[in-house]
Amino acid sequence: MSVLIAIPARYASTRYPGKPLVGLTGATGQAQSLIERSWRAAKSVAGVDRVVVATDDERIRTASEAFGAEVVMTSEACANGTERCAEAHAALGGSFDIVVNLQGDAPLTPPWFVEGLIEGLKAAPEAEIATPVLRCDGATLNGFLADRKAGRVGGTTAVFGAQHQGLYFSKEVIPYTNAIYADDADTPVFHHVGVYAYRPDALASYPDWPVGPLERLEGLEQLRFLENGRHILCVEVAARGRQFWELNNPEDVPRIEAMMAEMGIE
Repeated sequence: MSVLIAIPARYASTRYPGKPLVGLTGATGQAQSLIERSWRAAKSVAGVDRVVVATDDERIRTASEAFGAEVVMTSEACANGTERCAEAHAALGGSFDIVVNLQGDAPLTPPWFVEGLIEGLKAAPEAEIATPVLRCDGATLNGFLADRKAGRVGGTTAVFGAQHQGLYFSKEVIPYTNAIYADDADTPVFHHVGVYAYRPDALASYPDWPVGPLERLEGLEQLRFLENGRHILCVEVAARGRQFWELNNPEDVPRIEAMMAEMGIE
């Protein structure tokens, strides 16, 4: 099955304008832009036929082509990364069997997260979308709760059924638990990692569906699939000692740089 990774990137981010071009300094003191680090993460995934940056901004296009990325220009009308991936896939002829949306704000995404999605979708013909979930330890859960108390979005959480079919995704910390967990203890809360693998029919249908009330309230694009009755497969992945965080706010830059330093990522 042929696999495309599209990295949607827009300059006019509501929470963090210009985010894709923000520099992140690694363990050796070398700074690379967020979009370059996301592209390098995509290029490290095994079994992928093509990687493109999908954007509507010439500044991102110029920067991406400078470090060797292939760029597909998309319209400014795309409301989110899924719509941008759908447009990019159509522009490339719509011929790939699986399209992966590796969002341009997740440079720490390990390659095995994406590889697990691809394999999960291949093995589950009933699923139309696959996305990774990572069980929170106590330290991560407590960090999420602290962020929400401070009014920040610290991460998205997911709940799913016995067959790992996605039930709901939220910027709140769900499911509720009043237990106290040690930093290294497993918890019942799963961090949703913002990567998606789509079958082409589901991806092509997505832009034609209206934005539903849940997507509007939460600001989470994957809820449009749930609101239209589509099957999302939640693939549990293992961190294997890797720290993971998405760049949502300016405050996340030093957090991600500290993680890269600790993990020795250049």
